[in-house]
Amino acid sequence: MIRRVMGVETEFGVNATFRGSARLSPEEVARYLFRKVVAWGRSSNVFLSNGSRLYLDVGSHPEYATAECADLLDLVAHDRAGEIVVQDLAADAERRLAEEGMDATVYVLKNNVDSRGNSYGSHENYQIERRSRMERITDTLVPFLVTRQLVTGAGRLHVTEGRATYLVSQRADHMWEDLSSATTRSRPIINTRDEPHADPEKHRRLHVIVGDSTMSQTTSLLRLGTTDLVLRMLEAGTVVPDLVLGNPMQAIRDVSRDPTGRRPLALRRGGTVTALGLQGRLLELAQGYARGAGLAELSPYREVLELWERGLHAIESDQLHLVDTEIEWVMKKKLLDSYAARHGLEPWDERLQQLDLAWHDIHPTRGLARILERSGAARTVVDDARITAATTDPPQTRARLRGDFVRAAQEHGRDFTVDWVHLKLNDTAQRTIICKDPLVSVDARVEELIAHIRRGEGRPTPRGV
Repeated sequence: MIRRVMGVETEFGVNATFRGSARLSPEEVARYLFRKVVAWGRSSNVFLSNGSRLYLDVGSHPEYATAECADLLDLVAHDRAGEIVVQDLAADAERRLAEEGMDATVYVLKNNVDSRGNSYGSHENYQIERRSRMERITDTLVPFLVTRQLVTGAGRLHVTEGRATYLVSQRADHMWEDLSSATTRSRPIINTRDEPHADPEKHRRLHVIVGDSTMSQTTSLLRLGTTDLVLRMLEAGTVVPDLVLGNPMQAIRDVSRDPTGRRPLALRRGGTVTALGLQGRLLELAQGYARGAGLAELSPYREVLELWERGLHAIESDQLHLVDTEIEWVMKKKLLDSYAARHGLEPWDERLQQLDLAWHDIHPTRGLARILERSGAARTVVDDARITAATTDPPQTRARLRGDFVRAAQEHGRDFTVDWVHLKLNDTAQRTIICKDPLVSVDARVEELIAHIRRGEGRPTPRGV
Protein backbone atom coordinates (compact mmCIF):
# COMPACT_ATOMS: atom_id res chain seq x y z
CA MET A 1 0.00 0.00 0.00
CA ILE A 2 1.31 3.44 -0.97
CA ARG A 3 1.62 5.63 2.11
CA ARG A 4 -0.10 9.01 2.00
CA VAL A 5 0.21 11.92 4.41
CA MET A 6 -3.00 13.64 5.43
CA GLY A 7 -3.93 16.48 7.74
CA VAL A 8 -6.86 18.45 9.11
CA GLU A 9 -7.06 22.20 9.70
CA THR A 10 -9.79 23.31 12.13
CA GLU A 11 -11.02 26.85 12.73
CA PHE A 12 -12.69 27.23 16.12
CA GLY A 13 -15.42 29.64 17.15
CA VAL A 14 -14.82 31.63 20.36
CA ASN A 15 -17.18 33.42 22.72
CA ALA A 16 -17.45 34.26 26.41
CA THR A 17 -20.08 35.03 29.02
CA PHE A 18 -19.26 37.71 31.60
CA ARG A 19 -20.58 38.10 35.12
CA GLY A 20 -20.62 41.78 35.99
CA SER A 21 -20.37 44.85 33.80
CA ALA A 22 -17.33 43.83 31.74
CA ARG A 23 -17.87 42.83 28.13
CA LEU A 24 -15.46 41.80 25.38
CA SER A 25 -16.13 40.93 21.76
CA PRO A 26 -15.30 37.43 20.46
CA GLU A 27 -12.33 38.99 18.64
CA GLU A 28 -10.98 40.45 21.89
CA VAL A 29 -11.52 37.14 23.70
CA ALA A 30 -9.60 35.31 20.95
CA ARG A 31 -6.65 37.63 21.47
CA TYR A 32 -6.66 36.71 25.18
CA LEU A 33 -6.42 33.08 24.14
CA PHE A 34 -3.23 33.78 22.23
CA ARG A 35 -1.45 35.82 24.90
CA LYS A 36 0.06 32.58 26.20
CA VAL A 37 1.21 31.65 22.69
CA VAL A 38 2.73 35.07 21.99
CA ALA A 39 4.49 35.01 25.38
CA TRP A 40 6.61 31.99 24.46
CA GLY A 41 6.47 32.02 20.68
CA ARG A 42 6.72 35.80 20.10
CA SER A 43 3.99 35.36 17.50
CA SER A 44 0.38 34.28 17.14
CA ASN A 45 1.50 31.84 14.43
CA VAL A 46 3.63 28.99 15.78
CA PHE A 47 4.58 25.36 15.23
CA LEU A 48 4.43 23.04 18.25
CA SER A 49 6.61 20.17 19.36
CA ASN A 50 4.01 17.65 18.14
CA GLY A 51 4.54 18.96 14.60
CA SER A 52 1.28 20.90 14.40
CA ARG A 53 0.65 24.54 13.55
CA LEU A 54 -1.37 26.86 15.82
CA TYR A 55 -2.33 30.36 14.81
CA LEU A 56 -4.93 33.11 14.99
CA ASP A 57 -6.66 33.15 11.63
CA VAL A 58 -8.52 35.91 9.78
CA GLY A 59 -11.66 36.81 11.73
CA SER A 60 -9.93 36.04 15.04
CA HIS A 61 -10.57 32.29 14.81
CA PRO A 62 -8.02 30.05 16.53
CA GLU A 63 -6.86 27.52 13.94
CA TYR A 64 -5.11 24.25 14.61
CA ALA A 65 -3.51 22.37 11.72
CA THR A 66 -2.52 18.83 12.61
CA ALA A 67 0.89 17.44 11.84
CA GLU A 68 1.22 15.33 8.70
CA CYS A 69 -0.17 11.86 9.49
CA ALA A 70 0.22 8.70 7.42
CA ASP A 71 -2.20 6.67 9.55
CA LEU A 72 -5.94 7.38 9.78
CA LEU A 73 -6.17 6.65 13.50
CA ASP A 74 -3.14 8.86 14.14
CA LEU A 75 -4.98 11.65 12.34
CA VAL A 76 -8.13 11.17 14.42
CA ALA A 77 -5.99 11.33 17.56
CA HIS A 78 -4.08 14.43 16.42
CA ASP A 79 -7.32 16.17 15.44
CA ARG A 80 -8.64 15.58 18.96
CA ALA A 81 -5.30 16.67 20.42
CA GLY A 82 -5.94 20.05 18.83
CA GLU A 83 -9.06 20.42 20.97
CA ILE A 84 -6.98 19.86 24.11
CA VAL A 85 -4.36 22.41 23.02
CA VAL A 86 -6.97 25.08 22.24
CA GLN A 87 -9.00 24.34 25.39
CA ASP A 88 -5.82 24.87 27.42
CA LEU A 89 -5.58 28.34 25.85
CA ALA A 90 -9.21 29.00 26.83
CA ALA A 91 -8.51 28.06 30.45
CA ASP A 92 -5.45 30.33 30.45
CA ALA A 93 -7.55 33.16 28.99
CA GLU A 94 -10.07 32.80 31.82
CA ARG A 95 -7.24 33.09 34.37
CA ARG A 96 -5.84 36.19 32.67
CA LEU A 97 -9.28 37.80 32.50
CA ALA A 98 -9.79 37.08 36.22
CA GLU A 99 -6.46 38.72 37.03
CA GLU A 100 -7.74 41.83 35.27
CA GLY A 101 -10.99 41.80 37.27
CA MET A 102 -13.22 40.13 34.66
CA ASP A 103 -15.18 37.07 35.75
CA ALA A 104 -15.77 35.15 32.52
CA THR A 105 -16.36 31.71 31.08
CA VAL A 106 -14.68 31.24 27.72
CA TYR A 107 -16.32 28.90 25.22
CA VAL A 108 -14.53 27.34 22.26
CA LEU A 109 -16.78 25.68 19.70
CA LYS A 110 -15.73 23.17 17.06
CA ASN A 111 -18.54 23.95 14.64
CA ASN A 112 -18.88 25.83 11.35
CA VAL A 113 -21.46 28.62 11.74
CA ASP A 114 -21.77 31.44 14.26
CA SER A 115 -24.90 33.33 15.39
CA ARG A 116 -24.28 36.02 12.76
CA GLY A 117 -24.28 33.53 9.90
CA ASN A 118 -20.51 33.58 9.35
CA SER A 119 -18.94 30.26 8.40
CA TYR A 120 -15.53 28.92 9.34
CA GLY A 121 -14.08 25.71 8.14
CA SER A 122 -12.50 22.36 8.70
CA HIS A 123 -10.12 21.68 5.82
CA GLU A 124 -8.65 18.33 4.82
CA ASN A 125 -5.33 17.85 3.05
CA TYR A 126 -4.35 14.73 1.10
CA GLN A 127 -1.00 14.19 -0.60
CA ILE A 128 -1.54 12.93 -4.15
CA GLU A 129 0.80 12.00 -6.98
CA ARG A 130 1.72 14.81 -9.37
CA ARG A 131 1.37 12.41 -12.30
CA SER A 132 -2.33 11.86 -11.52
CA ARG A 133 -4.57 13.83 -13.85
CA MET A 134 -6.32 16.39 -11.64
CA GLU A 135 -9.44 16.57 -13.81
CA ARG A 136 -9.98 12.82 -13.58
CA ILE A 137 -9.79 13.01 -9.80
CA THR A 138 -12.04 16.05 -9.35
CA ASP A 139 -14.72 14.80 -11.80
CA THR A 140 -15.47 11.99 -9.33
CA LEU A 141 -14.34 13.61 -6.11
CA VAL A 142 -16.68 16.63 -6.32
CA PRO A 143 -19.89 14.53 -6.54
CA PHE A 144 -18.49 12.26 -3.85
CA LEU A 145 -17.91 15.23 -1.54
CA VAL A 146 -21.30 16.77 -2.34
CA THR A 147 -23.03 13.58 -1.19
CA ARG A 148 -20.50 12.46 1.46
CA GLN A 149 -22.30 14.66 4.00
CA LEU A 150 -25.05 12.04 4.09
CA VAL A 151 -22.81 9.92 6.34
CA THR A 152 -20.26 12.49 7.57
CA GLY A 153 -22.31 15.64 8.29
CA ALA A 154 -22.28 17.16 11.78
CA GLY A 155 -25.92 18.25 11.63
CA ARG A 156 -27.38 21.66 12.40
CA LEU A 157 -30.68 23.03 13.68
CA HIS A 158 -31.26 25.94 11.29
CA VAL A 159 -33.86 28.41 12.58
CA THR A 160 -35.00 31.40 10.56
CA GLU A 161 -38.19 33.47 10.66
CA GLY A 162 -39.86 31.13 13.11
CA ARG A 163 -39.15 28.01 11.06
CA ALA A 164 -36.78 25.20 11.99
CA THR A 165 -35.02 22.88 9.55
CA TYR A 166 -32.62 20.16 10.59
CA LEU A 167 -29.72 20.18 8.13
CA VAL A 168 -27.41 17.22 7.61
CA SER A 169 -24.41 19.54 7.11
CA GLN A 170 -23.29 22.78 8.74
CA ARG A 171 -21.03 23.72 5.86
CA ALA A 172 -23.15 22.96 2.77
CA ASP A 173 -25.06 26.27 2.64
CA HIS A 174 -21.80 28.23 2.67
CA MET A 175 -20.09 26.72 -0.38
CA TRP A 176 -20.11 28.74 -3.62
CA GLU A 177 -18.01 26.90 -6.22
CA ASP A 178 -16.94 23.38 -6.98
CA LEU A 179 -13.30 24.22 -7.85
CA SER A 180 -11.32 27.42 -7.37
CA SER A 181 -7.79 28.57 -6.60
CA ALA A 182 -9.09 31.62 -4.70
CA THR A 183 -8.77 31.73 -0.93
CA THR A 184 -10.78 34.81 0.05
CA ARG A 185 -13.31 35.80 -2.61
CA SER A 186 -14.92 32.37 -3.03
CA ARG A 187 -15.44 29.22 -0.99
CA PRO A 188 -14.99 26.15 -3.21
CA ILE A 189 -15.49 22.48 -2.42
CA ILE A 190 -11.89 21.88 -3.49
CA ASN A 191 -9.28 24.61 -3.44
CA THR A 192 -6.95 24.04 -6.39
CA ARG A 193 -4.16 26.41 -5.35
CA ASP A 194 -0.95 24.48 -5.96
CA GLU A 195 0.96 24.49 -2.66
CA PRO A 196 2.32 20.94 -2.26
CA HIS A 197 4.46 21.49 0.89
CA ALA A 198 6.60 18.77 -0.69
CA ASP A 199 8.65 18.11 -3.82
CA PRO A 200 6.49 19.86 -6.46
CA GLU A 201 7.72 17.55 -9.19
CA LYS A 202 6.33 14.50 -7.35
CA HIS A 203 3.36 15.58 -5.31
CA ARG A 204 0.33 17.84 -5.06
CA ARG A 205 -1.66 18.70 -1.94
CA LEU A 206 -5.38 18.19 -2.44
CA HIS A 207 -7.08 20.83 -0.28
CA VAL A 208 -10.70 19.92 0.55
CA ILE A 209 -12.60 22.66 2.36
CA VAL A 210 -16.19 21.41 2.23
CA GLY A 211 -16.21 19.16 5.32
CA ASP A 212 -17.97 19.77 8.62
CA SER A 213 -15.96 20.00 11.83
CA THR A 214 -16.73 16.68 13.49
CA MET A 215 -16.81 15.97 17.23
CA SER A 216 -17.49 12.25 16.78
CA GLN A 217 -14.38 10.11 16.39
CA THR A 218 -16.19 7.58 14.22
CA THR A 219 -17.58 10.28 11.93
CA SER A 220 -14.10 11.82 11.66
CA LEU A 221 -12.68 8.42 10.72
CA LEU A 222 -15.43 7.91 8.14
CA ARG A 223 -14.96 11.39 6.67
CA LEU A 224 -11.21 10.93 6.23
CA GLY A 225 -11.17 7.21 5.46
CA THR A 226 -13.80 7.25 2.71
CA THR A 227 -12.05 10.16 0.99
CA ASP A 228 -8.69 8.40 1.21
CA LEU A 229 -10.20 5.23 -0.29
CA VAL A 230 -11.87 7.10 -3.16
CA LEU A 231 -8.57 8.85 -3.93
CA ARG A 232 -6.69 5.55 -3.83
CA MET A 233 -9.04 3.85 -6.26
CA LEU A 234 -8.91 6.82 -8.64
CA GLU A 235 -5.11 6.94 -8.50
CA ALA A 236 -5.06 3.18 -9.19
CA GLY A 237 -7.03 3.75 -12.40
CA THR A 238 -10.39 2.30 -11.34
CA VAL A 239 -12.97 2.97 -14.05
CA VAL A 240 -15.74 5.15 -12.61
CA PRO A 241 -18.99 6.05 -14.40
CA ASP A 242 -19.68 9.70 -15.25
CA LEU A 243 -21.20 11.06 -12.04
CA VAL A 244 -20.54 14.76 -12.70
CA LEU A 245 -23.43 16.81 -11.31
CA GLY A 246 -25.22 19.40 -13.40
CA ASN A 247 -25.28 21.94 -10.56
CA PRO A 248 -23.04 20.93 -7.64
CA MET A 249 -23.92 24.00 -5.57
CA GLN A 250 -27.65 23.34 -5.76
CA ALA A 251 -27.03 19.65 -5.14
CA ILE A 252 -24.97 20.20 -2.00
CA ARG A 253 -27.79 22.28 -0.47
CA ASP A 254 -30.43 19.78 -1.54
CA VAL A 255 -28.56 16.86 0.04
CA SER A 256 -28.15 18.79 3.30
CA ARG A 257 -31.94 19.31 3.45
CA ASP A 258 -32.79 15.70 2.65
CA PRO A 259 -31.80 13.27 5.43
CA THR A 260 -33.41 10.45 3.43
CA GLY A 261 -30.87 10.83 0.61
CA ARG A 262 -33.60 10.24 -1.97
CA ARG A 263 -33.98 13.65 -3.62
CA PRO A 264 -33.07 13.48 -7.35
CA LEU A 265 -29.89 15.33 -8.31
CA ALA A 266 -29.40 16.35 -11.95
CA LEU A 267 -26.39 14.90 -13.78
CA ARG A 268 -24.44 16.87 -16.37
CA ARG A 269 -24.88 14.15 -19.00
CA GLY A 270 -28.64 14.02 -18.41
CA GLY A 271 -30.77 12.03 -16.01
CA THR A 272 -30.67 12.09 -12.25
CA VAL A 273 -29.12 10.27 -9.33
CA THR A 274 -29.88 10.32 -5.60
CA ALA A 275 -27.28 10.93 -2.91
CA LEU A 276 -27.89 7.38 -1.69
CA GLY A 277 -27.45 5.99 -5.19
CA LEU A 278 -24.26 7.94 -5.88
CA GLN A 279 -22.71 7.03 -2.55
CA GLY A 280 -23.77 3.41 -3.00
CA ARG A 281 -22.11 3.19 -6.41
CA LEU A 282 -18.85 4.66 -5.11
CA LEU A 283 -18.98 2.35 -2.09
CA GLU A 284 -19.24 -0.69 -4.39
CA LEU A 285 -16.26 0.50 -6.42
CA ALA A 286 -14.25 1.25 -3.28
CA GLN A 287 -15.05 -2.20 -1.88
CA GLY A 288 -13.87 -3.85 -5.10
CA TYR A 289 -10.70 -1.78 -5.15
CA ALA A 290 -10.02 -2.46 -1.45
CA ARG A 291 -10.36 -6.23 -1.93
CA GLY A 292 -7.94 -6.18 -4.87
CA ALA A 293 -5.45 -3.96 -3.03
CA GLY A 294 -5.55 -6.01 0.18
CA LEU A 295 -7.14 -3.21 2.20
CA ALA A 296 -10.60 -4.68 2.79
CA GLU A 297 -9.44 -6.72 5.79
CA LEU A 298 -6.85 -4.22 6.98
CA SER A 299 -7.77 -2.01 9.94
CA PRO A 300 -8.94 0.75 9.94
CA TYR A 301 -10.07 0.48 6.28
CA ARG A 302 -12.17 -2.55 7.20
CA GLU A 303 -14.04 -0.47 9.79
CA VAL A 304 -14.41 2.48 7.39
CA LEU A 305 -15.98 0.29 4.69
CA GLU A 306 -18.28 -1.42 7.19
CA LEU A 307 -19.57 1.84 8.68
CA TRP A 308 -19.94 3.42 5.24
CA GLU A 309 -22.12 0.51 4.10
CA ARG A 310 -24.09 0.34 7.35
CA GLY A 311 -24.64 4.10 7.35
CA LEU A 312 -26.14 4.06 3.85
CA HIS A 313 -28.28 1.05 4.75
CA ALA A 314 -29.54 2.77 7.92
CA ILE A 315 -30.61 5.83 5.95
CA GLU A 316 -32.14 3.88 3.07
CA SER A 317 -34.14 1.60 5.41
CA ASP A 318 -35.06 4.40 7.83
CA GLN A 319 -33.30 2.57 10.68
CA LEU A 320 -31.13 5.37 12.00
CA HIS A 321 -30.76 3.55 15.32
CA LEU A 322 -28.21 1.33 13.52
CA VAL A 323 -25.73 4.25 13.50
CA ASP A 324 -26.94 6.50 16.33
CA THR A 325 -23.66 6.19 18.23
CA GLU A 326 -21.41 6.66 15.19
CA ILE A 327 -22.73 9.16 12.60
CA GLU A 328 -22.76 12.65 14.02
CA TRP A 329 -25.84 14.23 12.45
CA VAL A 330 -27.86 11.19 13.53
CA MET A 331 -26.45 11.32 17.06
CA LYS A 332 -27.24 15.01 17.44
CA LYS A 333 -30.73 14.68 15.95
CA LYS A 334 -31.53 11.86 18.37
CA LEU A 335 -30.44 14.05 21.29
CA LEU A 336 -32.45 17.09 20.13
CA ASP A 337 -35.57 15.06 19.33
CA SER A 338 -35.44 13.31 22.70
CA TYR A 339 -35.02 16.59 24.60
CA ALA A 340 -37.83 18.29 22.64
CA ALA A 341 -40.22 15.37 23.27
CA ARG A 342 -39.37 15.23 26.97
CA HIS A 343 -40.00 18.94 27.49
CA GLY A 344 -42.73 19.51 24.92
CA LEU A 345 -40.68 21.99 22.88
CA GLU A 346 -41.34 23.38 19.42
CA PRO A 347 -38.55 22.65 16.90
CA TRP A 348 -37.40 26.29 16.89
CA ASP A 349 -37.18 26.63 20.69
CA GLU A 350 -34.07 28.52 21.86
CA ARG A 351 -33.22 25.73 24.28
CA LEU A 352 -32.75 23.35 21.36
CA GLN A 353 -30.52 25.89 19.62
CA GLN A 354 -28.42 26.11 22.78
CA LEU A 355 -28.16 22.31 22.91
CA ASP A 356 -26.99 22.35 19.29
CA LEU A 357 -24.17 24.74 20.23
CA ALA A 358 -23.32 22.83 23.41
CA TRP A 359 -22.72 19.73 21.28
CA HIS A 360 -19.68 21.47 19.78
CA ASP A 361 -18.22 22.80 23.05
CA ILE A 362 -14.71 21.30 23.25
CA HIS A 363 -14.61 21.56 27.06
CA PRO A 364 -13.91 18.00 28.29
CA THR A 365 -16.66 17.90 30.95
CA ARG A 366 -19.16 20.49 29.63
CA GLY A 367 -19.42 19.62 25.93
CA LEU A 368 -22.35 17.34 25.08
CA ALA A 369 -20.42 15.21 22.57
CA ARG A 370 -17.81 14.44 25.23
CA ILE A 371 -20.52 13.65 27.81
CA LEU A 372 -22.02 11.12 25.38
CA GLU A 373 -18.60 9.54 24.89
CA ARG A 374 -18.15 9.03 28.63
CA SER A 375 -21.63 7.51 28.92
CA GLY A 376 -20.97 5.08 26.06
CA ALA A 377 -23.58 6.73 23.81
CA ALA A 378 -20.88 7.82 21.34
CA ARG A 379 -18.41 5.21 20.08
CA THR A 380 -14.69 6.00 19.99
CA VAL A 381 -11.83 4.58 17.94
CA VAL A 382 -8.79 6.00 19.77
CA ASP A 383 -8.34 6.07 23.54
CA ASP A 384 -7.49 8.99 25.82
CA ALA A 385 -3.86 7.88 26.20
CA ARG A 386 -3.28 8.08 22.45
CA ILE A 387 -4.94 11.50 22.26
CA THR A 388 -2.92 12.84 25.20
CA ALA A 389 0.30 11.54 23.62
CA ALA A 390 -0.61 13.33 20.38
CA THR A 391 -0.55 16.71 22.18
CA THR A 392 3.23 16.39 22.59
CA ASP A 393 4.48 13.59 20.31
CA PRO A 394 4.58 13.99 16.52
CA PRO A 395 3.61 11.13 14.21
CA GLN A 396 6.30 9.16 12.37
CA THR A 397 6.39 11.45 9.33
CA ARG A 398 8.28 14.65 8.51
CA ALA A 399 6.46 16.05 11.54
CA ARG A 400 8.90 14.07 13.70
CA LEU A 401 11.82 16.09 12.30
CA ARG A 402 10.00 19.38 12.80
CA GLY A 403 8.74 18.51 16.28
CA ASP A 404 12.14 17.33 17.54
CA PHE A 405 13.79 20.47 16.15
CA VAL A 406 11.20 22.78 17.75
CA ARG A 407 11.49 21.01 21.09
CA ALA A 408 15.30 21.16 21.14
CA ALA A 409 15.37 24.84 20.14
CA GLN A 410 12.82 25.76 22.81
CA GLU A 411 14.54 23.77 25.54
CA HIS A 412 17.86 25.48 24.81
CA GLY A 413 16.45 28.98 24.29
CA ARG A 414 17.45 29.19 20.64
CA ASP A 415 15.82 31.44 18.06
CA PHE A 416 14.39 29.50 15.12
CA THR A 417 12.03 29.71 12.16
CA VAL A 418 10.03 26.80 10.76
CA ASP A 419 7.27 26.09 8.27
CA TRP A 420 5.98 22.84 6.79
CA VAL A 421 9.14 22.33 4.70
CA HIS A 422 11.93 24.48 6.22
CA LEU A 423 13.82 24.28 9.51
CA LYS A 424 16.00 27.29 10.19
CA LEU A 425 18.21 28.00 13.18
CA ASN A 426 18.71 31.76 13.50
CA ASP A 427 22.33 31.60 14.64
CA THR A 428 25.56 32.98 13.22
CA ALA A 429 25.49 30.45 10.38
CA GLN A 430 21.77 31.00 9.59
CA ARG A 431 21.56 27.38 8.50
CA THR A 432 18.34 26.11 6.86
CA ILE A 433 17.33 22.53 6.15
CA ILE A 434 14.71 21.79 3.49
CA CYS A 435 12.62 18.67 4.12
CA LYS A 436 10.74 17.92 0.89
CA ASP A 437 9.51 14.39 1.63
CA PRO A 438 6.56 14.40 4.08
CA LEU A 439 6.99 10.67 4.73
CA VAL A 440 10.61 10.83 5.91
CA SER A 441 10.91 10.83 9.71
CA VAL A 442 14.69 10.31 10.02
CA ASP A 443 17.23 12.74 8.55
CA ALA A 444 20.91 12.91 9.50
CA ARG A 445 21.01 16.63 8.67
CA VAL A 446 18.31 17.37 11.23
CA GLU A 447 19.93 15.13 13.83
CA GLU A 448 23.20 17.03 13.41
CA LEU A 449 21.42 20.39 13.69
CA ILE A 450 19.74 19.28 16.92
CA ALA A 451 23.09 18.06 18.26
CA HIS A 452 24.54 21.47 17.31
CA ILE A 453 21.79 23.15 19.37
CA ARG A 454 22.44 20.93 22.37
CA ARG A 455 26.16 21.67 22.24
CA GLY A 456 25.30 25.36 22.46
CA GLU A 457 27.25 26.20 19.31
CA GLY A 458 26.68 29.10 16.95
CA ARG A 459 24.95 31.50 19.32
CA PRO A 460 25.04 35.10 18.04
CA THR A 461 27.47 37.33 19.95
CA PRO A 462 25.51 39.69 22.28
CA ARG A 463 25.57 43.31 21.20
CA GLY A 464 28.15 45.46 22.95
CA VAL A 465 30.53 42.59 23.62
